[in-house]
Amino acid sequence: MTLEIWLAFTAASAILLIIPGPTVLLVVSYALGQGWRTAFPMAFGVALGDFTAMTLSMLGVGALLAASATIFTAVKWVGAAYLIWLGIKLFRAGGTMEAEVRQGAASPLRMLAHAWLVTALNPKSITFFVAFLPQFLDPNLDFMTQLAIFEATFLVLAFVNAFGYALAATRARSVFRSRRAIGIFNRAGGTLLIGAGVATATMRSS
Repeated sequence: MTLEIWLAFTAASAILLIIPGPTVLLVVSYALGQGWRTAFPMAFGVALGDFTAMTLSMLGVGALLAASATIFTAVKWVGAAYLIWLGIKLFRAGGTMEAEVRQGAASPLRMLAHAWLVTALNPKSITFFVAFLPQFLDPNLDFMTQLAIFEATFLVLAFVNAFGYALAATRARSVFRSRRAIGIFNRAGGTLLIGAGVATATMRSS
């Protein structure tokens, strides 16, 4: 693998990760509600979710999802329903920071699992990696070595990106002092999460 190929993959991955999506919204929501302590478990959960999606993709599950309408539909509805459920919870949280857990703070393990589920249960991630990774693979080189390098690179970037969003949101907590401001954020974030779930549900398998 040449340095140019690795740099191209790194740049493309960084751009992909920086664009806010359902995972980033979840990270920001937790950070606003519970502060800096959410940064590590949420970032680790995001990286674990991306690892799951990338590994399943390269093991052929992504191709199976794209080829089988029945399996694709089942998986995408699970992911879509989960995103919509999260969006409804956030939307109904009103003017409270604790959008994710109304009865006390969430444990680090629960936050990690939450981030992993949102990231890994999105079939769009799996099918995206099927289309994305092969562009950088050299058929003349060892497949597993290349896969290990690309996965490690993407996961480090995913962790740093989620960690950075969590810390930035934590610093911005002082902005959300009024229940009205918090309510606006929760409704906007909840609407975006519901929209992401609907988009996932309507995504075509072709």
